[in-house]
Amino acid sequence: MTSFRNQLHPSWAQVMQDLLPLLDEIEEQLLGKDFLPAHQNVMKAFSLDLDQCKVLIVGQDPYPSPEHAMGLSFSVPAQVSKIPPTLRNIFKELESDISDGQPIDGDLAFWHEQGVVLLNRTLTCQVGESNSHLYLGWCQITDRCAEILGERGVIAILWGRNAGELEKYSAKDKVIASAHPSPLSAYRGFFGSKPFSRANKMLERDGKAQIQWIKKNSAPQN
Repeated sequence: MTSFRNQLHPSWAQVMQDLLPLLDEIEEQLLGKDFLPAHQNVMKAFSLDLDQCKVLIVGQDPYPSPEHAMGLSFSVPAQVSKIPPTLRNIFKELESDISDGQPIDGDLAFWHEQGVVLLNRTLTCQVGESNSHLYLGWCQITDRCAEILGERGVIAILWGRNAGELEKYSAKDKVIASAHPSPLSAYRGFFGSKPFSRANKMLERDGKAQIQWIKKNSAPQN
């Protein structure tokens, strides 16, 4: 079993060295308990080389069901046939924004591979219970992540109040903020916010390669 600290890319381990004891403490609290995502996927958002990080997308905490949680915010494994409502709304906005269909499945790992940090504020939860690990200390770690990325000029896409708490770590011209894409709030400012094209324009402005938000083999969905 790979420890949480050993799941970190070396570049992340270096800049977060002072928080590694806290990470070990959180892991110790979770040992023997039933939590999500699977132990080996908890730090998946930090497996990306820090130098490759270009965009930050912040979620609240993992999906509370074993078939959905995979260690990347909003993402679900490719074999999941029924896309969660929040991710469906993200895909609706993506199709409206980019006008190039929708992804063929809910696995956002290909965003991660291009430099998109898919980070949850809280990196674990109890099975069947959202927001159940809010006070384990995760926010200290994810706040530091946002601070480090902000210092590096990474574009921050912040959906909803929970993610908006991290806005202070980024320059104003690096932030794309709106309502959360959940069914409860998507119509209050998420739909029509065009976060994907705006992020790509910012990346182009900064001389960085744009994100390919939809795989080339994707097709429009009904």
